[in-house]
Amino acid sequence: MNIMKKHNVHPVIMAGGSGTRLWPLSRALYPKQFLVLQGNQTLFQQAHLRLQALGADDIEVANPCVVGNEEHRFLVLDQLREVKGEPSSLLLEPAGRNTAPAVTLAALQAIEGGQDPILVVTPADQTVTDEDAYVRALQSAVRAAADGDIVILGIKPVRPETGFGYIKAGAAKGAEAQPVEAFVEKPNLETAQKYLTEGGYFWNSGMFVMRASRWLAALNQFRPDIAEATRNSWDVRAKDNVFVRPGKAEFVAVPSESVDYAVMEQCPGKPDCGFVVKMVPLDAGWSDLGAWDAVWQVSEHDGKGNAAQGDVLMQDTQNTLVHATSRLVTTVGLDNVVVVETPDAVLVADRTRSQDVKKVVEKLSSESRSEGTLHRRVHRPWGWYDSIDAGPRFQVKRIMVKPKASLSLQMHHHRAEHWIVVSGTAEVTVGDKVVLLSENQSTYIPLGTVHRLINPGTIPLEIIEVQSGSYLGEDDIVRYQDNYGRSS
Repeated sequence: MNIMKKHNVHPVIMAGGSGTRLWPLSRALYPKQFLVLQGNQTLFQQAHLRLQALGADDIEVANPCVVGNEEHRFLVLDQLREVKGEPSSLLLEPAGRNTAPAVTLAALQAIEGGQDPILVVTPADQTVTDEDAYVRALQSAVRAAADGDIVILGIKPVRPETGFGYIKAGAAKGAEAQPVEAFVEKPNLETAQKYLTEGGYFWNSGMFVMRASRWLAALNQFRPDIAEATRNSWDVRAKDNVFVRPGKAEFVAVPSESVDYAVMEQCPGKPDCGFVVKMVPLDAGWSDLGAWDAVWQVSEHDGKGNAAQGDVLMQDTQNTLVHATSRLVTTVGLDNVVVVETPDAVLVADRTRSQDVKKVVEKLSSESRSEGTLHRRVHRPWGWYDSIDAGPRFQVKRIMVKPKASLSLQMHHHRAEHWIVVSGTAEVTVGDKVVLLSENQSTYIPLGTVHRLINPGTIPLEIIEVQSGSYLGEDDIVRYQDNYGRSS
């Protein structure tokens, strides 16, 4: 009897990016991978669902390992649950150290218990239009990686692109893996056009497939300093349910390096490498959505080349992207422009200068402005708040608390608060009293009084909060008890 061998696949989703080129929609505490840019699913959710579709008669797919950071941990959990997913683990990097240490953490997690699964590593912020072609290519890569080689997905180029690194590989038959001949740095426009004309060159997708043990051995061969430092942080990790936190001081000491520089580019052309780096071509309408111009390219266009999202009216406008989130946006006489509106910031840019949006974010950071980091609506583990108005000595917030969720037991030194229930039921602690409030009822929390807000119901609770006092900053909070491990 011939028994088919099962390939055990562990998806690894890299979800730690900041997406500064898609500001003002993407911000440090709510970056692009968690945004809905098309359809009704976020880029992160799309990445998860595509990976879960890899299953076949000879491929068994586990729950994903997600590598991210502390600030996004509850976003990851919420967004997975919305699509009925659960992570096998959520590895929380104490600091950004590029992709090589991140993949190493995932590999160390994967080999626990003596296993050696095949890792399918993908960024969380990419999109494809042909999911069947994507699945076939990755399944081919899994089978090619089963014997110990490292496989990368190469994107068939559709234009001369200067923003990507390239892979030179032998001619592939269908989705078969071919040895990589060379990795090429981001070219100038003339060279990119030459690659497109000649053929045999592919965009580097940043998607890798290999056994966990193969990655660890390859890293130890080429960058033993990264391997040792990352393992040191792993050895002192802390675990809290699905959250895994490597040692902070040890991880900060890890050299920052990409997968490509640390390992991939070291092997092609070296017969004594010990393994082969192969490439499987991917022709599936792929985009990394690295800037607003890329969003325009993958969007549906009208007869004048315009793409619109939200409440938009365009007059005598062409080749333009308009993204409206909270109000009507109109344009007149524009060509090749990006307009992105959010409640607290508006971007207007030449579409060909989309990459320079990151310079705006850098300037916001240098001036310590919150618009580079936070939206007006700020997401929290328990729900969100939206700062809808503010002035001297007052601030008004709209607050949503998820069913069965709770804010911390807290106190403020400099402000008092009024709460009015708009919908749902609120369990309110004020000092030593606990009361239930329903729609149209309210309460008052004097300055310096310990208080808490809980949603005991099964539907979202919404309230209006009016703050008054001499200082209304978010750092005026003393937490006595918190369900989410926050101390300040």
